[in-house]
Amino acid sequence: MAWTVIVLSLIVAWVASLCKVLRGSLSASTPTFLNDDGGSRRRNVLLVIAHPDDESMFFAPTINYLISMGHNLHVLCLSTGGADGMGSIRKEELYLASAILKIPTQQVKVLDHPDLQDGFGRVWNWELLASTINEETHANDIDLIITFDHNGVSGHCNHCDVHQGVRNLLYDPSGKHLEAWELVSTNIVRKYIGPVDIWLSILFARGQINEQSHCLLNLDPLKSYAAMAQHSSQWVWYRKLFVSFSSYTYVNTLKKIR
Repeated sequence: MAWTVIVLSLIVAWVASLCKVLRGSLSASTPTFLNDDGGSRRRNVLLVIAHPDDESMFFAPTINYLISMGHNLHVLCLSTGGADGMGSIRKEELYLASAILKIPTQQVKVLDHPDLQDGFGRVWNWELLASTINEETHANDIDLIITFDHNGVSGHCNHCDVHQGVRNLLYDPSGKHLEAWELVSTNIVRKYIGPVDIWLSILFARGQINEQSHCLLNLDPLKSYAAMAQHSSQWVWYRKLFVSFSSYTYVNTLKKIR
């Protein structure tokens, strides 16, 4: 009986949370991200990721928010994701997914640097990352960067290295003018409770008294699913489950990197 009550409660919580997202309600999130002064200045934003599909699996709520608010979004993918020898395929898949997410193809750049190759155990040089990201910020007049936090959501070493590369750039005099935000990694329970996590994300974001934190709901989770489906080489059953049950499909919490 107790298990039945627990399961039913979870189902009700899931449905209620999903309805909140699908209704397009932003009232409980923070729609003032990049708009704190009430102004309408269009920002040039660079999303820095490690592999094709990172944008759809982890950053879709952020991307949808930025596009809906009219900001100019660029994507820098630091590898082709070629650990399995499908780098050229995965690169093209990223362009297809970006089209679904309304990011202009010409504003998506995928690198294939010999020292920045996909793979567990492949350590990326932080100084090389910083200089590479710095070149992209100057080429596109970028004033704000969004990337992984030090845990990299999944703990993948390439994700963590990208975070450290951005930090190195911020420490360098050439990056002092940049503003940077990181995607907050959650624990394993929160990671797989789907839209239910929007309530916890909102609660924790509001509790960050000494940190600048914003909680962004994904008002179009079906777009995330459609974008991830463009990565057909990766679209296996467990990734379909991930996109359906991952909290990152429904909500992103961004924290300012200091």
